[in-house]
Amino acid sequence: MTRPLVNWHDDHLKNLSLGERAADRLRNGMGSWPFVGAFLGIMLVWAAINLLQKAWDPYPFILLNLFLSMLAGLQGAILLIAAKRQDGISAALARHDYETNVAAKREIEELMEINRRQLELLTELHQRDTLGV
Repeated sequence: MTRPLVNWHDDHLKNLSLGERAADRLRNGMGSWPFVGAFLGIMLVWAAINLLQKAWDPYPFILLNLFLSMLAGLQGAILLIAAKRQDGISAALARHDYETNVAAKREIEELMEINRRQLELLTELHQRDTLGV
């Protein structure tokens, strides 16, 4: 029996929790060039404002360093969440591949059995033909 074809990825995406979706979005967002550009832009604007006028965070930018440290800690946690999710996806995909391979093996064995029976029938017909039966 053949199983209907199922797009594993679509089924997997339907079953994601809200937290898993959020982790994927954050990972994809923080790992993008727009994020890097926006991040650098904000830092440049922060530095320019605080250098050009007497502002809330003078030159050593202690407040900016605090924010960057907090962001680094948060990003580390988000990356670990994303890595854990990717491990789960890889394990599920490996299981799906295994099940697909087992089903394909079973179907190939069925086809080989059909082929063997056909060969036996052809051999039998050929023997009858040569004997004149």
